[in-house]
Amino acid sequence: MQIPRIPLGEGIEAFINFLVDHCAFATKALSAVLESGLDVLEDAMLAVPPLIFILVVSLLAWRLSKKKSIGLFALFGLLLILNIGLWKATVSTIALVLIATLIAIAIGVPLGIGAAMSGQIHKIVMPTLDVMQTMPAFVYLIPAIPFFGLGKVAAIFSTVIFAMPPAIRLTCLGIKQVPPELVECAEAFGSNRSQRLFKLELPLAMPTIMAGVNQTVMLALSMVVIAAMIGAKGLGGEVWKAIQRLQMGNGFEAGIGIVIVAMILDRVLQKVGTKKRN
Repeated sequence: MQIPRIPLGEGIEAFINFLVDHCAFATKALSAVLESGLDVLEDAMLAVPPLIFILVVSLLAWRLSKKKSIGLFALFGLLLILNIGLWKATVSTIALVLIATLIAIAIGVPLGIGAAMSGQIHKIVMPTLDVMQTMPAFVYLIPAIPFFGLGKVAAIFSTVIFAMPPAIRLTCLGIKQVPPELVECAEAFGSNRSQRLFKLELPLAMPTIMAGVNQTVMLALSMVVIAAMIGAKGLGGEVWKAIQRLQMGNGFEAGIGIVIVAMILDRVLQKVGTKKRN
């Protein structure tokens, strides 16, 4: 006896086609807004002379981390990127990561707060995050194309989906880890729910939330490389181009550029998170 095949793929495809038919006007409008914003940000960053930009970023890295070594690493790392001719691609990648991370945090942190405050939201959100974190990253590229078309906006969409789970999970965890004695003390002094959240739980959870932000940035940077397959360009585009043409040297140069950007962002965000913990 042959068991009939469950048409899972056909069902998912029909659902996505339904959403595309009925929501495409909204996604196209959103795509136009995001693309304009991304172009403005990129143009503004490219308008600054590279040496001044590098100097400002290095000083910011030093001031935020309070470590000269991180400032010097940012200075020499970015100078190396400029020297090997990947400055424009690097700026494009930074702009894309910045916008994707801001969207992921703007959605993720409120969802994490909701999951921490409501058992019902927690039961819905956590299994969804399990699926999001175990799904292969390449799969997120598939629905992004019909909704947003090829290009940077589709890359932002897939990057946000891929990078958002740590922001939700660690926000929820940080709030749940607030000692119950302090919560009881706040309640005893007559704090209502919003006062407890904004004056006690969120400040105490901030180091954990910053760890989630750090992970979101790192995942966004890694996804931007994968998203080059649908036209994200930037450093990921350079890697993808090198793979297609079997140019190993160019591929490694772009890879080193990504590593430098990732290490600068990681070290600075780690130090900011540590300072908040202290």
